[in-house]
Amino acid sequence: MKKFFLGFLFAALVVAGAVSYFADSNPDGLDHATMQGCEVIDDQLTGSCIAKNAEDHKLADSPLADYTVGGSDGSTGLAGVLGVGITLAVAGGLFWALRKRPVKT
Repeated sequence: MKKFFLGFLFAALVVAGAVSYFADSNPDGLDHATMQGCEVIDDQLTGSCIAKNAEDHKLADSPLADYTVGGSDGSTGLAGVLGVGITLAVAGGLFWALRKRPVKT
């Protein structure tokens, strides 16, 4: 069982850290939906769409916003590795806290 979990962790880190650099740079479904109703002219959004106000959102400056670390270009892999680590830590903590414990008699 330990080998399985280590293999899973290795595969998740490789996909998040290395394969993410080969991801399509075109907007995903969520980005596409938020851009409906706008046009990009000279790197400026015109029209009325949700994405126009994205920079004003309270989470726009969060550490892993826009699939990067601190907004720096080229940190997609690092953001993926951090996301995997955080997800596994939270899930592991929940499983540990909610596990069945032996009944003391």
